[in-house]
Amino acid sequence: QVQLAESGGGLVQAGGSLKLSCTASGNIHSIDLMAWSRQAPGKERESVAGITRGGTTNYANSVKGRFTISRDNAENTVYLQMNSLTPEDTAVYLCNGDVTNWSGTAFNTAEYWGQGTQVTVSS
Repeated sequence: QVQLAESGGGLVQAGGSLKLSCTASGNIHSIDLMAWSRQAPGKERESVAGITRGGTTNYANSVKGRFTISRDNAENTVYLQMNSLTPEDTAVYLCNGDVTNWSGTAFNTAEYWGQGTQVTVSS
């Protein structure tokens, strides 16, 4: 089995910064895409940023220039550095990864999600 665990959320004032981490553990052969999404109360889940194993990144327009996604492949960890935070960034932040593992007879790839970490930005 595979687990993803986020950390680093909290309460911060507008204009401040936070760095989120998400580490995958368990039966892992490799991880391709790792990404962050967020969900605010009453709103649909929004993709925030993604990064491939090779380091190609993409960002939502709403966070470009303020957030930076990075990863450590050896540690199966993805990070999200968030700067210039605004109250509109308040949400539960979730990470997900496309994980390949060995079942004993074949390689299988599936998407796994963490439980999320709360980020609250006060005005």
